[in-house]
Amino acid sequence: MKRKSFRRLLDADGPLILPGAHDALAARLIRQAGFEGFFIGGFGVAGARYGVPDLGLKSLGDISRAVRDILAACDLPVLVDADDGYGDVKNVVHTVHTYEAMGVGALFLEDQRWPKRCGHLQGKSVVPVEEHEAKIRAAAAERMDPDTFIIARTDARSVTGLDDAMRRAERYLRAGADCIFIEALRTVEELERVGKAFKLQVANPLAGGISPILRPEEYYRLGFKILPYGIDLILRVTRAMQLALEDMRSGRFELMASGASLEEYLSVVGFDEWSRIESRYGAAGQDSK
Repeated sequence: MKRKSFRRLLDADGPLILPGAHDALAARLIRQAGFEGFFIGGFGVAGARYGVPDLGLKSLGDISRAVRDILAACDLPVLVDADDGYGDVKNVVHTVHTYEAMGVGALFLEDQRWPKRCGHLQGKSVVPVEEHEAKIRAAAAERMDPDTFIIARTDARSVTGLDDAMRRAERYLRAGADCIFIEALRTVEELERVGKAFKLQVANPLAGGISPILRPEEYYRLGFKILPYGIDLILRVTRAMQLALEDMRSGRFELMASGASLEEYLSVVGFDEWSRIESRYGAAGQDSK
């Protein structure tokens, strides 16, 4: 089945909530929970797949392999964190084409200097605005599918201040970006100011981050449509596994029945459907005819 256009998700009223999938199991759960789309970010993928922090340690090849596997398990429209495009303008175009070929409908490109890091961590720096402006222009002009949604992210708020971040956002829009993402806004007042300045925007309600955490409806009222909840699931999964391992190591096994049942898990991963195919077309099924 063809993946639904990400742009079509923007036509609906209200905020677009995109839970973050750090692996294929999370993506299947997101779909089964009834969400219309989801997000794949470097923070969760780097941690879940490779056991490393989001500090620019993994390349396009590393992250795109994870994206490929996640997309194979879930046909919802997806927004992917494409970091800085992994190089100059030709690398950016290659990154866009790589993800488009996988079925990615939306991605964002950030103006951090490599090696990049999570937008709510200290130690960031940003490239000259002209450099990222050229990347956005190349990504927008050379995308294979005009429906591909290009988001320009700037991390300048934490480096050079909000005024510079907003100037950068304006230039990235003129370069061809479909949407703006000013990362790591600090206060509700900053959200209000930015929300009034641009038509369509991303807010990042990062768990444990430096931005205010508001209800989705409040972000939407302030002018923010796209809301990726990028790390909520992986933080909760990590804590659940820590507790389970503590319980196992203690020998008490008091939490053994607190997780999903075997039947629930098999339902999530599609056991019945694969069992049907095996029964119908496998050797045993053929012999019974």
